[in-house]
Amino acid sequence: MLTDKIGTIAGKVWRTLNHQGEMSISALKKAIGAKDSSVDWAIGWLAREDKLAFRMDKNVLKVGLKK
Repeated sequence: MLTDKIGTIAGKVWRTLNHQGEMSISALKKAIGAKDSSVDWAIGWLAREDKLAFRMDKNVLKVGLKK
């Protein structure tokens, strides 16, 4: 199911940010190796669970884990 795929990608997003720290969305997608919109959905999932922090850095949106 699609929900399972999003959950799996959300886990990859969390682990990648936990190991590598804050990064841009495009760098995160490259690090995970995902090309479709499932990464965007997984970020939304984690954001809804209040697990992510977002900030703008020179017109680039950065995402990281909340401390």
